[in-house]
Amino acid sequence: MRVLIVEDDSTLGEAISRHLQKQGQAVDWVADGALADRVLAQQSFDLIILDLNLPGLGGERVLEKLRRRDDPAPVLILTARGQVEDRIALLNLGADDYLTKPFDFGELDARCRALLRRSQGQARDLLTLGNTELDRRACEVRIDGRLVELAPRELRLLEVFMSHTGRVLSKTELIDHLYGFDETPGANAIELYVGRLRKKMEHSSVQICTLRGLGYVVKTPSS
Repeated sequence: MRVLIVEDDSTLGEAISRHLQKQGQAVDWVADGALADRVLAQQSFDLIILDLNLPGLGGERVLEKLRRRDDPAPVLILTARGQVEDRIALLNLGADDYLTKPFDFGELDARCRALLRRSQGQARDLLTLGNTELDRRACEVRIDGRLVELAPRELRLLEVFMSHTGRVLSKTELIDHLYGFDETPGANAIELYVGRLRKKMEHSSVQICTLRGLGYVVKTPSS
């Protein structure tokens, strides 16, 4: 999934970025509120992790402008403010959740997964299609109960497909989900990953079908 981190503390921003990248997430990190606003006006994200005390433009203003553009991306606020009134104000402004500093990375992961589930209309971390299960919490894929070893980016690609069954996904959309601004995937990167994923998922009842000139669509056994 594509995640934007807006945090001016370089130590914390880099730590969160590396933590999510190890999970195969596509991560962009900016340290300035005004830059974050410009990025968000041009690029959509699956999740935004937003600090409040930012140079250029405060986090509250970034959030307010995001919602005025009717951008539905879930926003997790990082805040040192512990007052109930502050948290209520943030939620009323359009935040989906908040995490008080300092925090544990396990809780960060749990809250990120919960926001992604909610935005995708799912109740659990377990995605199931046919004989295939993807556990987002454990980062594991099983076919007929047997564990299938996938590289982090292959797992995230499968997650995108299983979260958008029946919908045609173009290569551009897939690149937007899987790569950050600092990454430059080759022209055939998506084809290569889809090919590897199909090979490893050959016993799965979930089919990744190519629509020439359009992209890919996942078909389930009932399709």
